[in-house]
Amino acid sequence: MRLGSGTFAACCVVIEVLGVALFLRGFFPAPVCSFSGTEHQTESPAPEPSAGAISNWTKLPPPLFSKVVIMLIDALRDDFVFGSKGVKFMPYTTYLVEKGSSHSFVAEAKPPTVTMPRIKALMTGSLPGFIDVVRNLNSPTLLEDNVITRAKAAGKRIIFYGDETWVKLFPKHFVEYDGTTSFFVSDYTEVDDNVTRHLDKVLKRRDWDVLILHYLGLDHIGHTSGPSSPLIGRKLSEMDSVLMKIHTSLLSEERETLLPNLLVLCGDHGMSEAGGHGASSVEEVNTAMILISSAFERKPGDVRRPKYIQQTDLAATLSIGLGLPIPKSSIGNLIFPVVEGKPMREQLRFLHLNTVQLSKLLQENVPSYKKEPGFEQFKVSERLHGNWVRLYLEENSSEVLSNLGSKVRRQYLDALRALSLSLSRQAAQYDVYSMAVGTVLVLEVLALLLLSGPRALSGKAELDVPLPSPAFSLLCYLLPLGLAALHVTVCTSAGGTCYLCSLPWLTAGGVMVLISTLLCAVLSALTGMFAGGKRLSKNPPQCNSRSSELDLLILLGTVGHTLSLGASSFIEEEPQTWYFLVNTLCLALCHEIYRNCFLGDDCAPQRCPHAGEDFDGVAAAPQGKSPGPDVWELDRASRHPSPLGVLRGPERWMVLASPWLILTCCRLLRSLNQTGVQWAHRPDLGHWLTSPDHKVELSVLAAVSLIMIFVLVQKRCSLASKVAMAFGLLGIYCYRVAIGNLLFPWQQNNKDISKGITEARFVYVFVLGILFTGTKGLLKSQITADDFTVKTVGLWEIYSGLVLLAALLLRPHNLPVLALSLVIQTIMTQFVWRPLRHNAAEVTVMHYWFGQAFFYFQGNSNSIATVDISAGFVGLDAYVEIPAMLLTTFATYTGPVLWASHLVNFLTSEASRPAPETQASGTLCLCTKLTSTSVDGAKVANCQLLRLRELSPHWLSLWKGPQSVSSECVKSKHKEE
Repeated sequence: MRLGSGTFAACCVVIEVLGVALFLRGFFPAPVCSFSGTEHQTESPAPEPSAGAISNWTKLPPPLFSKVVIMLIDALRDDFVFGSKGVKFMPYTTYLVEKGSSHSFVAEAKPPTVTMPRIKALMTGSLPGFIDVVRNLNSPTLLEDNVITRAKAAGKRIIFYGDETWVKLFPKHFVEYDGTTSFFVSDYTEVDDNVTRHLDKVLKRRDWDVLILHYLGLDHIGHTSGPSSPLIGRKLSEMDSVLMKIHTSLLSEERETLLPNLLVLCGDHGMSEAGGHGASSVEEVNTAMILISSAFERKPGDVRRPKYIQQTDLAATLSIGLGLPIPKSSIGNLIFPVVEGKPMREQLRFLHLNTVQLSKLLQENVPSYKKEPGFEQFKVSERLHGNWVRLYLEENSSEVLSNLGSKVRRQYLDALRALSLSLSRQAAQYDVYSMAVGTVLVLEVLALLLLSGPRALSGKAELDVPLPSPAFSLLCYLLPLGLAALHVTVCTSAGGTCYLCSLPWLTAGGVMVLISTLLCAVLSALTGMFAGGKRLSKNPPQCNSRSSELDLLILLGTVGHTLSLGASSFIEEEPQTWYFLVNTLCLALCHEIYRNCFLGDDCAPQRCPHAGEDFDGVAAAPQGKSPGPDVWELDRASRHPSPLGVLRGPERWMVLASPWLILTCCRLLRSLNQTGVQWAHRPDLGHWLTSPDHKVELSVLAAVSLIMIFVLVQKRCSLASKVAMAFGLLGIYCYRVAIGNLLFPWQQNNKDISKGITEARFVYVFVLGILFTGTKGLLKSQITADDFTVKTVGLWEIYSGLVLLAALLLRPHNLPVLALSLVIQTIMTQFVWRPLRHNAAEVTVMHYWFGQAFFYFQGNSNSIATVDISAGFVGLDAYVEIPAMLLTTFATYTGPVLWASHLVNFLTSEASRPAPETQASGTLCLCTKLTSTSVDGAKVANCQLLRLRELSPHWLSLWKGPQSVSSECVKSKHKEE
């Protein structure tokens, strides 16, 4: 049976998508949540245990505080408050921490450390997962039980000012609000002034119970300048003044109220040394949290070592403080120092309510909850508590009552910690069965692609699928039955908790049949390959391929990189791997060029440039004719031409210098953006250029880069596209001036800063115009099949449109990355690939290597903290989900996308050259080899990564950028703050 190569490729893609989808479904664990929902918010609280006595405490305890103010400072790292910066820039806060009526903590935020999941953790007490990073694109209404919803239901009046994420999560919850956008991270002044301007008025009012303030300026400074910027100190001083104003106002108001007020100063996440966040470094997860109230005892001395708590603990504490039920899905513990000064009965009542809530959540999510140590400790605590209440109601005030109360309190605290730990472990459990099935599917696709390579390279346009023997057919029939039995065994032993076990039997059976069919296809291909080995040795494939040092380097580099993914340290420092591979590739090309130039025919078979090679255009046979046999013979005779010495003058020297020019460009790019884990905090040219003191230098560099981009791109464009490119690049500079990144030559500073919406949309018009012109050329080439010029020009114009879009989205200090990428592509095309006649497989791998290297040259890393979310909002005055997602994804993967686009252009232009590879079966051979090489390389990396992550699923902290899992499930991190 013959299967067309197109059909075969389509089937492989569909099956791989299914495999990756199954893996991701198991990779993202189901959250720990209460199945009773929020509709039972009026249900009675758990009664106080009384050991047979009649207790008079069956309702919720009264609130502990009259008013609560939550001052959330985005990216408030713990050392900004408790370190040297806090002492220097936040004197009032430091005084409260050391000697005031406050409790200080370092609150640990679990990854992902981005704003929307952190707000959910603070208000619900639950653990959001990495899937919430995707939902962070456009924060939906929070339906999970939370403190804000409970407070509103209890009649509390809530006012909010700050990040509009809160307004989206809690619509119709605030009696008054003013949301500020976090889209434009270059704004760190007005975004906070819009919050503070409401304070004087609202602090004088008495018609509110909860006030929430979310300040974004500190986070924006981190994104633009990093944690070492002098702007950090000024912003901390500003926040200290705001805190002092709120605290003094609350203290003066307490004279007229019966209950004290509570002021909570906290951060949603920290800030990495590079200024971003999202991953799990200490700087990103450790945030400051200070609870300030006159109800707390003043500290007698200097306290500089705050205790560690979980960020999820705030939800339970606020609920107790406001007299509300604890959110049903909360896994946090009551921050005990808040109630430590209360009578023993109240302390035990608060702890009992918390443990009851956690035990119910454990029963709903863990089938074997009775075996959990936390549940056993809870039962012991409840029994002891009942005995204490019975003694208390008998008015026994002896020392026995006090000692028993202390013992019950310790038992409750131990039970709380154990219950919370059990629920946290449950939230991190993965569906290993679904992950394994997905991995098997991807591995089978990889095996089929590898086995199909020899047949494709033999020049066949179709793939032969041999019909199996009867015995082999019987085996293939038995395989689904065996897999079905395995499926039943797994599902019955797992208690039906796996995703595949929850599917209908017909669907699950289809997956088992698919796995069996693929396995049989692999075995059949293996049998056919061994059986036809002798025939293939007599009739070798017609593709011109041979081993060389360069081929060996490409093979070892690709395999070595894949194997390096087995170590977390290599994943963290993957940029160094690609820098090394690209530099080594340049040295190997230098060796090959010099050997061809100076050794000539004394060496092994060479690829040598010709003096008459057309580097820029599309060299072809005589006009209007396809390459005939005479041309083929001429080219075939020149397969082993004279050495490189035939070149004379500038061309010869450019070929000899090209590897060194590329190495120089790579070295400059490496100094522009430090990335990875070990090197991210090092100073680089990017931070120097983006500092306010060097705006003139950045403007000059950006202008030069834009001119280089125009010169390098326009030469193969039509006149209309050249004009559009020129105006588009000019519009990009105007856009950057409008938003305050750059300066015009006649400007000394930017006073009138806008969002640049008009300028950006002006550029988008030219981008769409260039893309339309290129697409029209491609469609025209489909009608005129022999007109290769129209096709290549159309492809190049599409590529030019993508370059213009990239120039708009990249930050100004990254424009040299784009310009030098075009320089390297031009050098490689004119002086390396064409003169040395590299085959399609080698050119494809080189494009892939350079694309990966440029991903990191942009400043990206394998941490989600380095995703530039501001690119998704260029030219937008409101959030639009699909465009924002696409723009951010394109900006993040600009390097790989542009190098892949250039590969298509290069191979298309080479297909029009009069060479044997471009004809009939040769064309098929080259294209198939290209496809199999690129796809197989990707599959090796993907499968290795999937398998390794299945063995170690807690590598979530190493959120991969260009690798398979994250590129499939997280296109960007929009609106991360």
